[in-house]
Amino acid sequence: MSTAPRLTALDALHRSLGATMTDFAGWDMPLRYASERDEHVAVRTKAGLFDLSHMGEITVTGPQAVDLLDFALVGNISTVGNGRARYTMICQEDGGILDDLIVYRLAETEYMVVANASNAQIVLDALVARSGGFDAEVRDDRDAYALIAVQGPESPGILKSITDADLDGLKYYAGLPGTVAGVPALIARTGYTGEDGFELFLKPEHAEGVWKALTEAGEGVGLIPCGLSCRDTLRLEAGMPLYGHELTTALTPFDAGLGRVVKFEKPGDFVGRKALEAAAERAETAPPRKLVGLIAEGRRVPRAGFSVVKDGVVIGEVTSGAPSPTLGRPIAIAYVDAAHAAPGTEGVGVDIRGTHEPYEVVALPFYKRQK
Repeated sequence: MSTAPRLTALDALHRSLGATMTDFAGWDMPLRYASERDEHVAVRTKAGLFDLSHMGEITVTGPQAVDLLDFALVGNISTVGNGRARYTMICQEDGGILDDLIVYRLAETEYMVVANASNAQIVLDALVARSGGFDAEVRDDRDAYALIAVQGPESPGILKSITDADLDGLKYYAGLPGTVAGVPALIARTGYTGEDGFELFLKPEHAEGVWKALTEAGEGVGLIPCGLSCRDTLRLEAGMPLYGHELTTALTPFDAGLGRVVKFEKPGDFVGRKALEAAAERAETAPPRKLVGLIAEGRRVPRAGFSVVKDGVVIGEVTSGAPSPTLGRPIAIAYVDAAHAAPGTEGVGVDIRGTHEPYEVVALPFYKRQK
């Protein structure tokens, strides 16, 4: 039995804007409004507006909320200051990645965990299962929030004109309560585009008013609505992993080159510690494969699952690929054998339907904004 996709609070608005909608993790989401290339370029040069209400918010509260999170996640949550956020992961006992997350500390004993849409239920179930013995409550807040992101170099100016919050004092990976267009919101300086920008958590009933206010505020500086398609090419250029592509339960954070998120020095045990200690050692001595960037010499676009080859031998696999509007050439992220992972490795190609297309191996990210 198939269930109807969930709709965000902005669904009618997206349709009125002529969005092409797509099913994403059980949600009906805008893929693009007009040209995904124009949307991508707007975020890199001006500003873009995104509906991200499909993300999964889980609130953890109580005297031992931080102890539960330190046990359940691989990061050291006890060092996250009030009003700050941290990128982290939740792993299985065997070290496999269940999801990558952002944890916001909202108050002394209150945290918000933001999971990917496709994993929100899995993360919620895991946190509930791991909460036994802790004086803490895990709450499913997916229906309590709409999430709107404004991203790009013009985003601070746009948001400034409709908020009372001190945006200049708001650092990257911090979040503070304020009002936006007259309604309460959690304003976070986070994003998934490689640009400066903000994510606004608000009540679903306020979403349409805030979207319209942002649209109006950004009219003179080139802000346009953006769909999931350009969000994917933006994060790809910025070398940011996507769950289900670069991150899976078959990989540990060390396999993904993100071992830095695992904090062995934190007090007490955490789920997956033993397996991750072994994974850390493996990554030091004999890493099986490394995550690299690939830039096409030709025009053909590699896709997830395509083989990376050298001298006729398969040496890896593409996890994400797309045309890069910023570089003007197709790009890909791939896991390749460590022996061939150094930037500038000669003779590497991608098997695109039987033809070995030449690719240049580069360090990630492909794109880094000028601060």
